[in-house]
Amino acid sequence: MFHPDFKTRKPGTGAALFAATLFALATPGAHAQQQPSAQPAQPAAAPKPQAEQKPPPPSWQQGRTPEQASSTLHPFAIHVTGKAAKELPVDKLKVPAGFKVEVWAEGIPAARSLALGDKGTVFVGTRQAKDVYAVVDRGGKREVKTILKGLDTPNGVVFSKGTLYVAERHRITRYDGIEDKLDSPPEAKVVIDGLDPSKQPGHFWKFLALGPDGKLYFNIGAPGNIVMPNYMQGSIMRVDPVKGVLENVVLGVRNSVGFDWHPKTKELWFTNHGRDWLGDDSPNDTLHRVAKTGVHFGYPFCHQGDTLDPEYGKNRSCSEFTPPALKLGAHVAPIGMRFYTGKMFPAEYRDNIFIALRGSWNRTVKQGYNVTRVSFDKGKPKMEPFLRGFLQDPKADPPMWGRPADVLVMRDGSLLVSDDHNGIIYRVSYGKK
Repeated sequence: MFHPDFKTRKPGTGAALFAATLFALATPGAHAQQQPSAQPAQPAAAPKPQAEQKPPPPSWQQGRTPEQASSTLHPFAIHVTGKAAKELPVDKLKVPAGFKVEVWAEGIPAARSLALGDKGTVFVGTRQAKDVYAVVDRGGKREVKTILKGLDTPNGVVFSKGTLYVAERHRITRYDGIEDKLDSPPEAKVVIDGLDPSKQPGHFWKFLALGPDGKLYFNIGAPGNIVMPNYMQGSIMRVDPVKGVLENVVLGVRNSVGFDWHPKTKELWFTNHGRDWLGDDSPNDTLHRVAKTGVHFGYPFCHQGDTLDPEYGKNRSCSEFTPPALKLGAHVAPIGMRFYTGKMFPAEYRDNIFIALRGSWNRTVKQGYNVTRVSFDKGKPKMEPFLRGFLQDPKADPPMWGRPADVLVMRDGSLLVSDDHNGIIYRVSYGKK
């Protein structure tokens, strides 16, 4: 007879076990317990039907109050196949006197982040598609090539010394010598993997930029509207592209989808999205300056530097955290940003910041939907619209016909602006009439 504790039983216990077994079998009570019941078998009760499980709400609804459950506010979908410029009111776009805006390239569905190659190729990442594009200028006519396909949210793109870096949801890869191989791109080489261990919905797409220290900087957004992030989320991080060593740069960042370095001070500046469902006018989306690494900018405890969260802000103080450099407006969705380093625009634009405001959805009267200029008066930032005209009716659904997504300073000093809603890139230039 096999005993379940056979492997751990002490030597010499076999006889005792055998005797105990015989005793149990000879005991009337024990034997009776092993007999089948004299009662007729009862039919098993039919299982009660389970309540139908409702699918979880989309992540953008997370954080709504019971009073907001019937709200009709919602994000706006892009045209996944893009739209031709001739179908759009491009003539409605407005820029300051002396500037000119025109369509630079079209037929780039979901065009988002921009990077400039050594030979003038403009590389375009996508958030809501799986492709990376290359736009090549052929004597004034732009040719669009789909160079990478089937990637997982390849939003971030950076080009440096012949290599294209692409930030997907879970990893960063590199493509060496790609500008000479646009028709047959090289195999991807992994810089770092495992950047999305939770695989949660939310803000998982990544902006990518190359810092003055030669390291790749990228965001890992919060996995929801208002949640407690884990040790990697709600942050801006950096990785050494050669050694693959990962470091935290700053924390408490709900979702930054754009950053750049001041040309003179080399300080990192970034945009950040405030949480939703705290009302039409709160909190502001923000612009931040990083004076030193390791600082915490407040999420999820404090918003816009001065507003405690109703849930996570209990027993906390906003004075614990680093405030923003500038409030940009509630729910305006600032994403791509660049310092202007060109020489085409007037001198007062030098070292200013251009920010693509993709525009609000979590607001009754919509705002944003423009490219904003941030200038500095004695070091203090101030903002004003620069490229306008995408917003048609602030109370309509949808309120706009296009959405700025990223900006890129070209070598001639002009400014490119991507529009992921339509798959178009615009060019803003300056020339005195």
